[in-house]
Amino acid sequence: ATSPGKTQFNPLFIFGGVGLGKTHLLHAIGNYAHANDPLQNVVCVPSEKFMSDFIDSLKNKNTADFRRLYRSADILLIDDIQFMFMRGEHTQTEFFHTFNEIHQNGKQIVMTCDSPPEKLEGLEERFLSRFQWGLITSIEPPDLETRIAILRQKAEINEISLPHDVAAFLGNYISSNVRDLEGALIHLMAYCSVHNAELSVEAATLVV
Repeated sequence: ATSPGKTQFNPLFIFGGVGLGKTHLLHAIGNYAHANDPLQNVVCVPSEKFMSDFIDSLKNKNTADFRRLYRSADILLIDDIQFMFMRGEHTQTEFFHTFNEIHQNGKQIVMTCDSPPEKLEGLEERFLSRFQWGLITSIEPPDLETRIAILRQKAEINEISLPHDVAAFLGNYISSNVRDLEGALIHLMAYCSVHNAELSVEAATLVV
C-alpha cells in the first residue's frame, strides 16, 4: 500500500478460512493507497464482478472498455479469486493477460483466496508460476489473547462493560474465526438486553 508495484511482494496472494479478515485487509490496502495518493487508480472487485464485467463486455461487444478499466489499474485488488477458476475458461484467459500487463507495467496486484494456490481445483500451471513470483501468505485464526482483545474492543464500541471471565469464556469456546466470535458477543448482548440480565458466563452458556 505504501509503494505499490515497487516491492518484492508483487503479486501478493493472501489465503485463509472464512471470517479471518481477508476482505477487510484487501480494502485496507486499497483505502490506504488511495488516501496516500488520490491520483492512483485503485480497482477493488470480487472475482465474480470481474467475470460478470467480462461477460457483459462480450455481450455488448465492448471488450476494449473492459480491458481499459482493469488493465489501467495502478493497484488491482481481486477478492475470492477461487471462484474464477471454478468456471469460465475465457475469463481465466482474460485475467491471465490482465495480470501479465499490470505486472509488466510495474503495477501492484493483490488477491485473496480460501486456500493456497496449489490446492485450487482447476488452476493452470501458468497461473501458479505467476502467483509464486511474489508472496503467498496465509491468515491464521487469532490466538486466545487476540480473541479476548477483539471481544473487549467490540464491547467498547458498543459501550458495554464486558467482564473478563465472560470474554475468556467466549474466547475459549469460539476459536474458528473472528466473525463467529463477534456474532456470539452480539447474541449475548441482545439476550441480556431482552431479559434484563447481566453479562455473565451463565448467560453466555445459553447463547453459544
